[in-house]
Amino acid sequence: MTLSDGTEAMIDALRAAGPRPELAGKLALFGQFVGSWELDRTSYAPDGTTATVPGEWHFGWALEGRAVQDVWICPARGQRDEPVAPPAEWGTVVRFYDPRIDAWRATWIGPVSGVVHVFVARQVGDEIVLSGQTDDGDPLRWTFSDISADAFRWRSEVISDGGTTWQLTVEMRVRRRR
Repeated sequence: MTLSDGTEAMIDALRAAGPRPELAGKLALFGQFVGSWELDRTSYAPDGTTATVPGEWHFGWALEGRAVQDVWICPARGQRDEPVAPPAEWGTVVRFYDPRIDAWRATWIGPVSGVVHVFVARQVGDEIVLSGQTDDGDPLRWTFSDISADAFRWRSEVISDGGTTWQLTVEMRVRRRR
């Protein structure tokens, strides 16, 4: 199908076949996630209640192999038309390695919730930690952990109300699609 509105050309210009050779070592941190994944997303409300929904996550090389971009969909596309759909988001993160700070810069754009988060990401031990702030200025971190070739755990934590304790808000168990 050929799209006359420029979408096909934009997607073709965005995608890349792989990492830039001169950056391949640094780009491997997020490059290891390139591919398609299934997930179970559990949200944790302040009152202690939880809700779990399935989702999907697709990572790919972008911007001449200088970035890793993803599309995150929750609930999964096959469940978005159910009569009572759970809260949904369809968003994207663009991540690129910045040699000036020897770290990654990442920006999440969530058009359903109207949220944009900007992070700096680094490997910390066996984890990848993205540090940023909420719209209210509270510390926010996203962490990739328990990483293997076929699975990982992702969590979102925030320190709110001027406190000092990280509070888990979202956790995802993620499995590579076969």
